[in-house]
Parts: sequence; structure tokens; C-alpha cells
Amino acid sequence: MDRPRPGLNRRRFLRGTALAAVPYALLPDARAGATAQAVDYPLAEWQPANSGNYTASNRPTTYPLDYVVIHVTQETYPNTLSIFQNPAKKVSAHYVVRSADGHVAQCVREANIAWHAGNWDYNTRSIGIEHEGWVDQPAYFTNALYEQSARLTAAVCDTYRIPKDRAHIIGHYEVPGTDHTDPGPNWDWTRYIRLVNFA
Repeated sequence: MDRPRPGLNRRRFLRGTALAAVPYALLPDARAGATAQAVDYPLAEWQPANSGNYTASNRPTTYPLDYVVIHVTQETYPNTLSIFQNPAKKVSAHYVVRSADGHVAQCVREANIAWHAGNWDYNTRSIGIEHEGWVDQPAYFTNALYEQSARLTAAVCDTYRIPKDRAHIIGHYEVPGTDHTDPGPNWDWTRYIRLVNFA
């Protein structure tokens, strides 16, 4: 036996068309919920570090931003996010870039001081960007990783008026007092700086 179908009344029709007319930009992001507002870089996904792994601040008011520090994780992308979320590790970076597709996660707000450089002065004055991979495995430095990272670095430089050159976009190994070697000899600095300047 067929059930009677409810009639389409004017009120139901108007409610449906009004909802359809709402721009998608005004609807909440089902993936990220309220935390979607936390990102500084619009193409990033919010993956917050534990609050015990960075210092709250109000940069660039409290400290000027002069550098972008380029890192290589020596870990996988998901393991890096887990490390930043573990309060016992006492480490973080502002961003992590995935090797396979260049996907960007933001872990610390740019206004806050991530613990990435191993030098307090440089931590206060820089944005740290980790790249999934190992310094001795250049296959991790994919086209997507270089391109998306360069777009991110260009956006950071534009926001804080950081010159897009090798004096201000530096490797972790160039931070005074560090014992790190990343991003290592396989990182193509010429290509990277060119991509940053054309992003």
C-alpha cells in the first residue's frame, strides 16, 4: 500500500530555497568546526601543538619577525604532528608541510613563539616551517612540497615584510648555536628562493 506523500507547502519550499541561497562561505566547515578560524594561512589545516610546547606571545608587537627558518622533520608527517602534541617533547613549529602533496598543517599561531630553532632569540623572531622527510633522502623533496612551502613562505614574508632572500629565509643549520644540519645538502635553495619570489 502506498503511503500518502506530504505535500510541498509554501513554507517548506521557501525554507529550502532560503537555505540553498546561503553562500557556502557562510556555512561552518564540517571538517574543522570552530578551529577553522585559528589558522593564519588560509590553505592550512589547524593541527594544534600542545600549549606546553610553545610560548604564548603577541608578535610582531612583542618581537619583530625577521626570519623564516626551514626545517626537515627527520620523521613522517603524522609522527611530527604527534610529537608537537606531546607535552613531554618540548618542541613545535608553526607549520608542517607534507611531502606527497604539499598539504600544510599549522600547529602554532604566528603570533606565538614556536620552539623550533634551538636559539631563543631566533625563536622569538622567526616563523618555523618543518618539511616531511629526511635530509639524506631527496625523494621526499617533491615538486608539491617545494611549491606549497614556497607559497606559504611568500605569504609569511608578505605579511611581516620579511625580505624574500637567503639572508632572511634560512636553514635550521644557519641558526647560531645549533647542532642541526637540516634542511641538508639535498635542499635546492636556488629553486626554493625562486619559487618564493614568484609565488
